[in-house]
Amino acid sequence: MSTMVYPREEKLDKLSQEEIISNTKLVMQGLEALKNEHNSILHSLLETIKCLKKDEEANLVHEKSNLLRKSVEMIELGLGEAQVMMALSNHLNAVESEKQKLRAQVRRLCQENQWLRDELANTQQKLQRSEQTVAQLEEEKKHLEFMNQLKKYDEDVSPSEEKEGDSTKDSLDDLFPNEEEEHGPGLPHQHSSAVAAAQQGGYEIPARLRTLHNLVIQYASQGRYEVAVPLCKQALEDLEKTSGHDHPDVATMLNILALVYRDQNKYKEAAHLLNDALSIREKTLGKDHPAVAATLNNLAVLYGKRGKYKEAEPLCKRALEIREKVLGKDHPDVAKQLNNLALLCQNQGKYDEVEYYYCRALEIYENCLGPDDPNVAKTKNNLASCYLKQGKYKDAEVLYKEILTRAHVKEFGSVDDEHKPIWMHAEEREEMSKSKHRDSAPYAEYGGWYKACKVSSPTVNTTLRNLGALYRRQGKLEAAETLEECAVRSRRQGIDPINQTKVVEILKEGDGTERRRSLGGSVKYENATDGSEE
Repeated sequence: MSTMVYPREEKLDKLSQEEIISNTKLVMQGLEALKNEHNSILHSLLETIKCLKKDEEANLVHEKSNLLRKSVEMIELGLGEAQVMMALSNHLNAVESEKQKLRAQVRRLCQENQWLRDELANTQQKLQRSEQTVAQLEEEKKHLEFMNQLKKYDEDVSPSEEKEGDSTKDSLDDLFPNEEEEHGPGLPHQHSSAVAAAQQGGYEIPARLRTLHNLVIQYASQGRYEVAVPLCKQALEDLEKTSGHDHPDVATMLNILALVYRDQNKYKEAAHLLNDALSIREKTLGKDHPAVAATLNNLAVLYGKRGKYKEAEPLCKRALEIREKVLGKDHPDVAKQLNNLALLCQNQGKYDEVEYYYCRALEIYENCLGPDDPNVAKTKNNLASCYLKQGKYKDAEVLYKEILTRAHVKEFGSVDDEHKPIWMHAEEREEMSKSKHRDSAPYAEYGGWYKACKVSSPTVNTTLRNLGALYRRQGKLEAAETLEECAVRSRRQGIDPINQTKVVEILKEGDGTERRRSLGGSVKYENATDGSEE
């Protein structure tokens, strides 16, 4: 009779699935062999029962045969359970196989999803590049259209039209041979004089650059630097491609871009461009060319805005020497350069030099342009501010009265009892207030004085404020109020100066709260025409 071998019980918990299946197959084989053995024994017992005659022996054999039958049934039951376990094993294998297939599908779907994400990212990048390309093409199209307009302008515009275009320049109008100037309405011929000086130096700025300059000024005055800067850079790139870097036109374009940067307070970039332009102009036009003086002045103004007055002064002096050498010592452009130099010296407290430069500039303006030129009044105003800083109040008062008297004479032709300058009326009212006979009537008795105030020069209104502040310093409150009311009326009529007075700050020592309240706070006095920093 065969013997069944079973694995130890303590190892059953540690068996793997494959070991369990293998052991189950062994058990099935053993049970099958045991079943066959029991069947053979049972068959032999049945044969024995047929041969036996005694009842006792037959009963004993019957008992053994019953035991064998029960054992066979148990064996068959074990075989059935083993078959169930094998079927369950096959099912589990099928489930595992399906699970592996599903995992493979999941991995494939994840890979496809990642691939689709990469494709989407690439497509988005291509779309962005396409949009950038479209934007570039649109900018190039605009630039080409603009260049085409410039060509038409070169062909069609007459010199007189160019001069008319120059009258609209603002604080950035300091690019060409007289580049540091702001042209007042009374100086239409200065630009042409500087152009003539440039032509004598063998270089004439193309009309298309002047047109581009005016366009950049328009954009900058509107605060549209995102348009002005790329326009300058593109024009600069085109000039460098066509003419090379060391060309006067490139230097002019560098000046334009530098002053746009200066207007944005990007002083470092502006200084780099101006130094580059200065090097090009010195190399191509010579160190004594008016364009070199213009670039030197721009650089000096830039240093002045950064508070580097000592570095700015020698540049301004060199520009003055060039202008005197090329244009002569009595040229209006020399006077403008003297104004700039005076302002730089004033910031350093060199008041003797300041007075000398302003007096010389004033003499040039009066001799060349006449006493009614706006620059005469502006220079007197600047000289008066210098006097105020030194405490020379009487000298400043004389200059202010000269400005107002000249404006009055220009309007009415003379000074008489019927037509007196406004400062005379103010002092008369001051005397009347002291004698307690104050005239409370409005200023109708001043006749057409307000027509004189309407002269298109902000300097008149500035002078009214400055002299009013000076009167307050002297305790002449009624006279001060008269001038201040006149200045307020002028402002309401659209004659408010761009750069207001700083006289209040200069004179505020020793004055009480009443004066500060009546003036409404400190204001700035008018800068010189070159845009130098005070």
